[in-house]
Amino acid sequence: MLATINNHTVNLNEPIDISLPLTGNGLNPIAWYLEQPVIEPVTMGSWIGKVGQGSSTNFNNIFFNPHAHGTHTECLGHITKDFYSINQALKTFFFMAEVISIQPEVQGDDLIVTKAQIESALSGKQVKAIIIRTLPNDATKQFKNYSHSNPAYLHHEAAAFIRESGIDHLLIDLPSVDKEKDEGLLLAHKAFWNVTDVNSLNSDARQNATITEMVFIPDAVTDGTYILNLQIASFENDASPSKPVLYKLLDN
Repeated sequence: MLATINNHTVNLNEPIDISLPLTGNGLNPIAWYLEQPVIEPVTMGSWIGKVGQGSSTNFNNIFFNPHAHGTHTECLGHITKDFYSINQALKTFFFMAEVISIQPEVQGDDLIVTKAQIESALSGKQVKAIIIRTLPNDATKQFKNYSHSNPAYLHHEAAAFIRESGIDHLLIDLPSVDKEKDEGLLLAHKAFWNVTDVNSLNSDARQNATITEMVFIPDAVTDGTYILNLQIASFENDASPSKPVLYKLLDN
């Protein structure tokens, strides 16, 4: 089915899902020193919420952390003293987006996505969302345990450049835009959201901007401009599991 979104024609029957599913089978990406998520039937006395064990329905509890277990979208409430909800921050869901691929630079023991790399890859494109695929694009990203692995991250100057470019939605295939162990500095988060004081929010902080982490962009998806549909579950929380979906522009 063809549709016009942001003045571009897309085929809604050809979505490109770049989210990673939340599973209970041990094949789930995890980070931040947590164990795998748990999906299991409710048990009340002798009753078990599983059709295969005599129940009329399957009735599961799900135990997970949105930041640690798969694709998630967060708002500035992730780093502020006061509460801000992703469900209130994200109120529109279709955006012009640019997919870029970057080989992080080796700097000491770290792998860093730099401002120069982002600036070169964007080439002046005016979009509202950026989707960063880091290279090599190893398939193990889909079930990797990132804890204690010092994964690549985004330099805070790159995050500031993205903000200054008018981009409101930053998506990346890493567990965080910041260094895993950075003594709580969170420089890239702060630069992107323009947060200068986590205890007292500055008036120009970007309350409607979002960061989405742990996406996975298959190699078959070429760099370029797409329509992004960014959907979350309606959690009143700083972050929610999310399902970013891309659509090719048919009129390019």
